[in-house]
Amino acid sequence: MNGKPTIRNMRFSVADVLALLVSGMTIDEILSDYPYLEREDILACLEYASAVANINN
Repeated sequence: MNGKPTIRNMRFSVADVLALLVSGMTIDEILSDYPYLEREDILACLEYASAVANINN
């Protein structure tokens, strides 16, 4: 994935999950559409985004 952070070494990037959330999908909708993902995967993406946003603090 060209160095992009991924979920559990799948070909599904953190950015992909965040884009789905930004588009308005709920966690349950994402899990329904992508059954190989787990709730913890999505929460980990949010935690990663939070850490990156606070990298200089």
